[in-house]
Amino acid sequence: MNAVPTDAPPENARQHSSYLVVDDNEVFAQTLARTLEQQGLSASVAHDEATAYRQNTEQRPARIILDLKLADTSGLGLISRLKRDNPSAEIVILTGYSSINTAVEAIKLGAKNYLCKPAGIGEILNAFEREAGDPDIALAEEPPSVDRLEWEHIQRVLAEHDGNISATARALGMHRRTLQRKLQKRPRRK
Repeated sequence: MNAVPTDAPPENARQHSSYLVVDDNEVFAQTLARTLEQQGLSASVAHDEATAYRQNTEQRPARIILDLKLADTSGLGLISRLKRDNPSAEIVILTGYSSINTAVEAIKLGAKNYLCKPAGIGEILNAFEREAGDPDIALAEEPPSVDRLEWEHIQRVLAEHDGNISATARALGMHRRTLQRKLQKRPRRK
C-alpha cells in the first residue's frame, strides 16, 4: 500500500503535534508523514527498530504510529521500550496483518489503539483521541472462514514465539517456507 486515504482529522489533533511514523515500507511511511505535515503536524520517520528507539529518545514524539510487521521484528516487541523511554507517548498500531491476538496483545503492552490498513488520516488521528470502547460496534454477520481461523491461530503461535518464523513453523509442524507462504496470503475478514 503506497497511499494514505485522506479525511478530516479531529480538531484537537494539533494539541499533540509531534508524530513518529515507524514502518519498514519507506514509501508508505513518507506518504503518511507528508500527510501529517499537510495537517500542520510535525512528523519524522523510522524504518527499523534501532532508528525508532533513537528518534523516540531524541525527539520525544507525543504520538507514535507503529507498524505491526517490520522487516526483522514484530512491532509488538517495540511497544514496551518505546513507552519506557518516552512514557507520555501514545502509540497506535497500524497494520495490514491484523489478528485478534495481536490486537489484544498490543493493547495489553500499552498501545492506545489498533487499526487495520488502509486507514485514512482522520481515522488514524481519531484512534489517538478515543478514550472509551464502542458498545454499539457492528457484529459480524457470519462466523470467520476456515482460512481466517487458520490465520488467527498462526498469528497467535507466531506471537508466542516472538515473531520467530522457524520456531513457529516447528511448533505448527510445518515447513518454514510453507509458513512464509501462508503469512503472505492474508485472508478476508469474514
